[in-house]
Amino acid sequence: MKRSNIIIGLLSLLALFAVAAAFKVAHSVLIPFMIAWLLSYICGPVVNYLVYKKAPLGLSVLAVLVLVLFVCYMGGVFLGGRVRAVLAESPRYIAQLNTIYQDATTSLDLPENFLANVNWTEQLGPKVAAMSVSLASVMGNFLGKLTLVLIFLVFMLLGKPYFKYKVAAAFPPERASQFADMTTSISKQIGQYLVVKVAISGTTGVLVWLGLTLLKVEFALTWGAVAFFLNFIPSIGSIIAAIPPILLAIVQFYPSVWMPVLTGVMLLLIQMTMGNVIEPKIMGDSLNLSPVVILLSLIFFGWMWGLVGALLSVPIAAAIKIVCENVDALQPISILMGSGKSLMKENE
Repeated sequence: MKRSNIIIGLLSLLALFAVAAAFKVAHSVLIPFMIAWLLSYICGPVVNYLVYKKAPLGLSVLAVLVLVLFVCYMGGVFLGGRVRAVLAESPRYIAQLNTIYQDATTSLDLPENFLANVNWTEQLGPKVAAMSVSLASVMGNFLGKLTLVLIFLVFMLLGKPYFKYKVAAAFPPERASQFADMTTSISKQIGQYLVVKVAISGTTGVLVWLGLTLLKVEFALTWGAVAFFLNFIPSIGSIIAAIPPILLAIVQFYPSVWMPVLTGVMLLLIQMTMGNVIEPKIMGDSLNLSPVVILLSLIFFGWMWGLVGALLSVPIAAAIKIVCENVDALQPISILMGSGKSLMKENE
């Protein structure tokens, strides 16, 4: 009996990795599908409300799509403008890097011809120009992915108002009620996740913007926006967002040492507090997910789908936990995935 359980466990593990490998290969289709799935939890209630108010379904979906496109357009204009502004100032920063490099090599008493072999303008200038050219191709690729996301989203939204009726007709009343409760719970918890995540990311971005503005670090608004977007990646995103403004402060305030140090301390305090203390605490409690489960989900889906996988890791983990809650044989897994806080209160 024990041997058969071990064999079943190993086969299940192999099946899990086989599915993960297949999902990794099919990322070009699955990533837009998962993004559309996530957006459907945001847009679905709006469509349901409009249909409830007797608005035509097609018109309701069209109105939501126009709103999504407008938000994407404004976000793209903002990010594109920020990137172009940074690239426009790159020659000044490259010249400052040359100065820093020359001072460093002089203080280290290196041979004179050593400086002739390295020139930051020659090294970075072509790369910056290439980045300017590739920006258009990146935006084009983004628009292609966005089109696929919108196609998936349209079909998901068109079926949203009729889903509960199909469930009621497809299953016996008891199973239909259980299935409806499960899907409602998934929608509710994912909605909680999105609200908390947007609030925390927005707070982080505003604090970074205000702090960098106070320290007179250039492009403070840009780094605040970067902090906002990267904070959607659990734990590590907030740390990564602190690196570019610290490097910029080193170049901008050279030869001053204290201003880059103050910039680094301020950013790391904000990012570590919001991203690695407050956020895991709130996320773990609001979704009833263990911090370890959140971390493992981040690693697994980040490996499988990169940055988008890291973004989707927590909603997917929450959905898996809720499904396990409603399947008797999988309820132990759901308990182990939980934070355990409610269980501790029950035993006190």
